Amino acid sequence: MSNAPRIALGGILTECNQLGGPPIDLDWFVRYDLRRDGEILAMEGGAVGGMLEVLREAGAQAVPLLYASTCPGGYLTAACYDQLKGELLQRLSAALPVDGVLLPLHGSAVAEQTGDLEGDLISAVRQLVGPAVPIVVTLDLHAHVTAAMVRGADALVAWETYPHRDALSTGQRGARLLLEIVAGRCRPTMAMAKVPVVTSGVRGSTEWGDPFGQIMAATKALEGREGILSTSAFMVHPYLDQPGMGSGALVITDGDLPRAKALALDLARQYWDLRFELEPQTYTPEQAVAEGLRLEGGPVILVETGDCCGGGAAGDSVATLKALLGVELPGPALVPVVDPQAAALCHKAGVGAQVEVELGHHLDPRWGTPVRVQGRVLRLGDGRFRYLGGIWGGTEGNMGPAAVLEVGQIEVLVATHPTYDWMDEQFVALGMVPKAAKFVVAKNPMNYRQAYGAFAREAFVLDTPGPTPPTVRQVQYKRLARPYFPVDEQIAGLEPVMLSKED
Repeated sequence: MSNAPRIALGGILTECNQLGGPPIDLDWFVRYDLRRDGEILAMEGGAVGGMLEVLREAGAQAVPLLYASTCPGGYLTAACYDQLKGELLQRLSAALPVDGVLLPLHGSAVAEQTGDLEGDLISAVRQLVGPAVPIVVTLDLHAHVTAAMVRGADALVAWETYPHRDALSTGQRGARLLLEIVAGRCRPTMAMAKVPVVTSGVRGSTEWGDPFGQIMAATKALEGREGILSTSAFMVHPYLDQPGMGSGALVITDGDLPRAKALALDLARQYWDLRFELEPQTYTPEQAVAEGLRLEGGPVILVETGDCCGGGAAGDSVATLKALLGVELPGPALVPVVDPQAAALCHKAGVGAQVEVELGHHLDPRWGTPVRVQGRVLRLGDGRFRYLGGIWGGTEGNMGPAAVLEVGQIEVLVATHPTYDWMDEQFVALGMVPKAAKFVVAKNPMNYRQAYGAFAREAFVLDTPGPTPPTVRQVQYKRLARPYFPVDEQIAGLEPVMLSKED
């Protein structure tokens, strides 16, 4: 090995939904983050920025491959995945030999013909670099950790926060661990234990006293012990449909696999014990609107979890909009809808024009029917905004041509493309003011708390049709076999599933 270790760096990072949502093609990555060579080396934020910072400080040479990241959606098209994977592997092959590999991934991506995208990619990288070159992978804490991922990598290191604030520091942790392995200062042994708990992220905060936060705290407390290299807690992304889905914990020790297994098993059992607390209370849109109208002031947040772009939904539901149209509102209501046809019509008509549109359910019509509305085009915009934090902090988001359509007291943000919600960047970009509204429709199961929690009057989690429901009790999975919670509340003789290189 040279004095300056050569560390290859690249990955494909997105979250996929197998219950619905539009397919992800290459244009999705172009709109968000598709980088090569020096474009990767210039990154300052996210997991990649954290990795580069550590490599620079250590005097290591970063060898950039390809980095592709985008908003969650349905599956990656086969052509998209083949192109991205092929280019990444081609660049890695040309860069060999390397002393280590860093892969910033998500852990819950699928392609049209590849059910375990990350496992497939890690395995392909392993085949290229051989058994002796260490591979460290960073993951979202909503990853579906598979046997292929555990077999192919030397270490899997997950984000610690939800909402996701620590992509940068997770990249740093992954890079530091890789450099320790490359230098021969540790010998990682990894074990993942999981139980069949499949729940939404509504009760999955690590900040506001949610039950998943208890598991995360117990998991991270182990890292202070001698011989523990890394620990990660996982709340599996529930909108995949893959065999063996479950939640639990992963422990990496320095050469002590039995200890890693014992600690991971204990954490997985703690997870099972908290399963009932992970299910949220929900309301119909009509119930929530009625409750909100009885409250003085606002804003009242209507959390339409079922249409979460950050979970892979299309963002085109109008289920909550219909409930708001059916009542007399004492103040403004802000509602986001992704509808490229309606956005184009508003742009063609121009500001101030009166338009009539069939709104909603054009991208993913399985979940409802459009609603016909008449309104005035209040504002127009190009749909560009800058994320204030999170996974894409500092990068530009792009809703495509967007409009604010005023329908009585309701202001509808009509976007062309689905985008991930971090705070309220999309509303602000179009001049909308959530703090002054009576109702705000938020299509994210968690981030609404950080966007509106400081001033919201109340928040109601809605149970509406869509591919990102607040509970999976009614989901008809095709590949995930029973038993699993919450469909099966008790499972006789349950033992956590163990994943390690030996299992």
